[in-house]
Amino acid sequence: MTSFWTEGDAIADTAAPDGPVETRWERRQFSAKLVNPANRRKLTVIVIGTGLAGGSAAATLGEAGYHVKSYCYQDSPRRAHSIAAQGGINAAKNYRNDGDSIYRLFYDTVKGGDFRARESNVYRLAQVSVNIIDQCVAQGVPFAREYGGLLDNRSFGGTQVSRTFYARGQTGQQLLLGAYQALERQIAAGNVEMHERHEMLELIIVDGKARGVVVRDLVTGEISTEVADAVVLASGGYGNVFFLSTNAKGCNVTATWRAHRKGAYFANPCYTQIHPTCIPESGSHQSKLTLMSESLRNDGRVWVPKKGGDDREAADIPEDERDYYLERIYPAFGNLVPRDIASRAAKNVCDEGRGVGPGGLGVYLDFADAITRLGQPAVEAKYGNLFEMYARITGEDPYVTPMRIYPAVHYTMGGLWVDYDLQSNIPGLFVVGEANFSDHGANRLGASALMQGLADGYFVLPNTLGNYLASGPYEKVSADHPSVVEARTQVEERLQKFLTINGDRTVDSFHRELGHIMWEYCGMERTEEGLTKAIGLIQALREEFWTRVKVPGVGAELNQNLERAGRVADFFELAELMCVDALHRAESCGGHFRAESQTEDGEALRHDDEFSYVAAWEFAGTGAAPTLHKEDLNFEYVHPTQRSYK
Repeated sequence: MTSFWTEGDAIADTAAPDGPVETRWERRQFSAKLVNPANRRKLTVIVIGTGLAGGSAAATLGEAGYHVKSYCYQDSPRRAHSIAAQGGINAAKNYRNDGDSIYRLFYDTVKGGDFRARESNVYRLAQVSVNIIDQCVAQGVPFAREYGGLLDNRSFGGTQVSRTFYARGQTGQQLLLGAYQALERQIAAGNVEMHERHEMLELIIVDGKARGVVVRDLVTGEISTEVADAVVLASGGYGNVFFLSTNAKGCNVTATWRAHRKGAYFANPCYTQIHPTCIPESGSHQSKLTLMSESLRNDGRVWVPKKGGDDREAADIPEDERDYYLERIYPAFGNLVPRDIASRAAKNVCDEGRGVGPGGLGVYLDFADAITRLGQPAVEAKYGNLFEMYARITGEDPYVTPMRIYPAVHYTMGGLWVDYDLQSNIPGLFVVGEANFSDHGANRLGASALMQGLADGYFVLPNTLGNYLASGPYEKVSADHPSVVEARTQVEERLQKFLTINGDRTVDSFHRELGHIMWEYCGMERTEEGLTKAIGLIQALREEFWTRVKVPGVGAELNQNLERAGRVADFFELAELMCVDALHRAESCGGHFRAESQTEDGEALRHDDEFSYVAAWEFAGTGAAPTLHKEDLNFEYVHPTQRSYK
């Protein structure tokens, strides 16, 4: 089996201080070298991506005085995928006085990640969370408020306290608008150069340091090189490797994968989050799936019929013939178990033949009790836009008929390896938000993505980037530098290759087939046999792609087929690495469930003695066995135990 990979030297996070976890971030901030305000104006930082992590980072770095070049492939920074997050953002404010604290948020996140995250990073995230809310309120983000005027909170999966701040069912949109306004202020001030409709296609490395990027203007097709003193990747996750996911269609892995091919380690790629609360797939015509916020599980009750094959309408099934299975199996948390637990439970009842809707791939999310208890106006005030979205998509009224939901690919906990400073193993390359691996372990708790993105962008990166830049100044890099010319030539040749294959299959047909392989063998349940088969299927399909794909048009114009071809080519290589990572990790943890490793009652069974480490993979060439570097995880404060929500 080890022929699929080779093992290299161990790695360690040398940037994180030791000593009491409560003071590590404060001590790291003090020990970091500073760049004085006059010198910041002489330094340039490239930021790829304008979601919550990238937008907040660019705005904050611009405010600090750096010259920032910001890039996004959307037609506006406001169109970044962070806008789609609905349910809320966590913060340890303890406004409800229900026992929350920084330490409890730290504990819940480490436990929720199935003890596969670093304690130092997670504790810092919990600390910074309280500042994020103050920052966003000052920006005018319209968080929901209680009768007395205080900010309201609700619960999310994996916790027993209410710590999630929200703006109805559109929290991500409102937070992104706050970051966007801060970014636009810096654009107007001349501190940030904004480049919309540009896609990063290569990383430029000079003397071992990240010094720039190669980008393509998606409207004109022009290829250009941009150099800087440091590069920040905030390009999001890679869930679209599955073709069908809750991600926007444009979401891709190209920015981080291009960096990986240049030497940046890719950590824990097999850790994919399957979200339990999505509208079920309706047919082969679909190009994406729709997420229904996890916040709905606050008041909605999940159930299926007790007997298999019961095709009666929901209203015709009496109460004593319903199985509220989450409440039955996990009485302490009920419908608010973490996402990985809820997703596998839904799959299990559907596998038993008790699923509802077409194909039996669905479970009910029922608000009848909440409407009776609170009244329909109160439910509308909390979730109205989500109910409206569901009704428009399905043609069903969720106030009358229970919603039907089923798990779908949502978030990716894996990403480029970074140290405590958010710097990759390539000096000068920093990675923030979902593009890095650092905070969530094997499973992300709900409402933590927005928290991490803003923590990285507003508070962490601006404090750690200066430590790197203070070691400069670095030599100026010109457009005719050999490393710059080489990177540009690689991009031009790659694009020309796509355009000249002139095969007989569309890019999307390959992407859909790849997604089917990934969902079947590297989805909610993985096995050694299935993963081994998947690797062979992916390799064969990748070879076919490079001989049969057809990309019409030319490169020197708007050409969305060419865009997608590049992204899908990178997905092929990522997919193989995901399966290799899942194959090597012969344990179950969080979103990675190996059928060979489960408890008697079907729960994930970790093997801490063998796998308590971060798997950081080094690229060895297309089709070549990647090299595994292990970073040991040490738990001083939250000691690993069998996760239980019962």
